[in-house]
Amino acid sequence: MEFRGDIPIYLQVCNKIKKDIVNKIISPGGKLPSTRELALELSINPNTAARVYRELESEGLTFTLRGRGTFVTDDLKRLSGIKEELAKTAVEGFLQEMYEMRMTNDEIMKILKKEMLETKEAEDE
Repeated sequence: MEFRGDIPIYLQVCNKIKKDIVNKIISPGGKLPSTRELALELSINPNTAARVYRELESEGLTFTLRGRGTFVTDDLKRLSGIKEELAKTAVEGFLQEMYEMRMTNDEIMKILKKEMLETKEAEDE
């Protein structure tokens, strides 16, 4: 995983885990690696890995069983909201950048429609 310098590493790792849950790479109720394993796997500080798990637990996405490890919640209602949250964050960032370029909503929609069409055509080939 390559990290961006403008976003704290723990948040980037949290988002990666959330995306893995959305993409069913990590199953509901699935066990996550230990903080040490996560730190080694991603070449991050073990304290950062521990912070990732604390953050995910505070969001209700994981729970820890003492001596057994950290697990993804099996609360399907909570899990279904992750995809929408990730999408909302991505859209907010995108819109902020577009507005900083003083683009209008019509200009943004035109670009989005064009890109979506081109992407769909490329997928269809």
